[in-house]
Amino acid sequence: MKLLHLDSSVLGANSVSRQLSAQIVARQRALHPGIEVVYRDLAADPVSHLSSAHMAVWQGGESQDDGLTADLHKGNAYLEELFAADILVIGTPMYNLTIPTPLKAWIDRIALAGKTFRYTATGPEGLLKDKKAFIASSRGGVYVAGSPAAALEHQETYLTGLLAFLGVTNVTVVRAEGIAFGPQAREAALGQALEQIASLSA
Repeated sequence: MKLLHLDSSVLGANSVSRQLSAQIVARQRALHPGIEVVYRDLAADPVSHLSSAHMAVWQGGESQDDGLTADLHKGNAYLEELFAADILVIGTPMYNLTIPTPLKAWIDRIALAGKTFRYTATGPEGLLKDKKAFIASSRGGVYVAGSPAAALEHQETYLTGLLAFLGVTNVTVVRAEGIAFGPQAREAALGQALEQIASLSA
């Protein structure tokens, strides 16, 4: 069994989403002894955002730039790691109401027609079957359904929608929100999320 662990927060050790994603991975290790973990710190080692140069190579051109070639190879590695994974753990804070841009850049390399989804006569079909995903989410404010700011939430809904589009429908969200409301609120939200992680079952 293989697990792909992604982090995208720029806050390093101060990141709540990183704490949560690390604990989810630790829980999965306990539940699945011998599981192989591949880790990608998307904030520390990001792939480039898509450009016309990337598209030209994808359409049959040749790369004349070593940096572009290396970047394309990294994108191919992202895809291979995703295909190989049985479990996906994504650590993501909310930045400006949505996901961090390094995570979006990762998505742009793996959400590819003909590889992770395809178009059919009845609409798109996700090709990533039988995978489980966990989203470790942190948010400064409160955006959960029913809250006044719920309509501004484009982080978790985007990720769960994108994963479903690719065929990954078994998704668990572990959330710590309201963490910018002060130390007590932060600790309470983190503690509640850690309790949820401790109760995860195989």
